[in-house]
Amino acid sequence: MKTTVWDFFAPVYERSMHSQKGIYDYMYNRISQVVAEKEVLELATGPGMIAKHIAASAKNVIATDFAPKMIATAKKGYVPQNVYFEEADATNLHFKEHSFDVVIIANALHIMPNPEKALSEIDRVLKSGGTLIAPNFIFNGRKNLWQRLLTLIGIRFAHEWTAEQFAAFLQSNGWKIEKSEIVKGRIDLLYTECKRA
Repeated sequence: MKTTVWDFFAPVYERSMHSQKGIYDYMYNRISQVVAEKEVLELATGPGMIAKHIAASAKNVIATDFAPKMIATAKKGYVPQNVYFEEADATNLHFKEHSFDVVIIANALHIMPNPEKALSEIDRVLKSGGTLIAPNFIFNGRKNLWQRLLTLIGIRFAHEWTAEQFAAFLQSNGWKIEKSEIVKGRIDLLYTECKRA
């Protein structure tokens, strides 16, 4: 996928997510509990919203994105001392095997043409018994106004999974879902925590 649309969207991404405040507040709270004192990798961090909000709980957070302007935006303003932003492709990570206790990939698998590659890389860099946190937007047939607007500005979804389809996708790639919950929003989210099956 090209970085162009995400580089363009970088300066306004966080503001555009204000309408999803309930979803993000849920994720900040829940993820902070899971990452307590852990080594964390976040993929597709965007402007770094999750990384900055969970930093106080985590031991360290390396937050990555493949779009350079997303990383540049994430580095603006206050950055906690234990958060490190860098460019990386979620489907071809440079990290060593078994490096992280938790890997987070929020609202990104559905925009990847080959999300299986990202899951394979996550499996490689996770420590044995580590946790994958993979919240993802879910779709229920007809596109609402917000989804149509995103399409108009160039954001395409490679996959428009329902909650059941997304869960099945994770399971078919070898992940056991230990927690899942639908969180309502402008576009609903299926929050998931997984272990390698």
